[in-house]
Amino acid sequence: MSINFKREIADTFDNAIDRATKALAAQGFGVLTRIDMHTRIKDKTGKEIVPTVILGACNPVLAYEAVTANSDVTSLLPCNAVIREVAPGKQSIEFAKPTGMMTVLGDAKLIALASEADAKIELALQNV
Repeated sequence: MSINFKREIADTFDNAIDRATKALAAQGFGVLTRIDMHTRIKDKTGKEIVPTVILGACNPVLAYEAVTANSDVTSLLPCNAVIREVAPGKQSIEFAKPTGMMTVLGDAKLIALASEADAKIELALQNV
């Protein structure tokens, strides 16, 4: 089972982040956190990686349903969206696949909710 939905786009790194954020918002996902991984790695280790940003995205309606169904799900929230430069002017957009994460808990109700989230996230990715 795959853990994410992924596609590559031709655009600048900053535009890709903006496009991903807007596409997620159109599907009801807000960005709660942003981690500039390449900056953090450089600051903490002195080593460099390709520009990589992790956005913690959450659809509050689906998150509420998931948390009230099984509070253990909070360890798997929010959904991560990764924007990573794969070449100059070419970005990889990777959105975590909720069903891939929820199968860990083995809860049929959560997997059903995650299927709904999958559809929204997959649509967001198509619209980046």
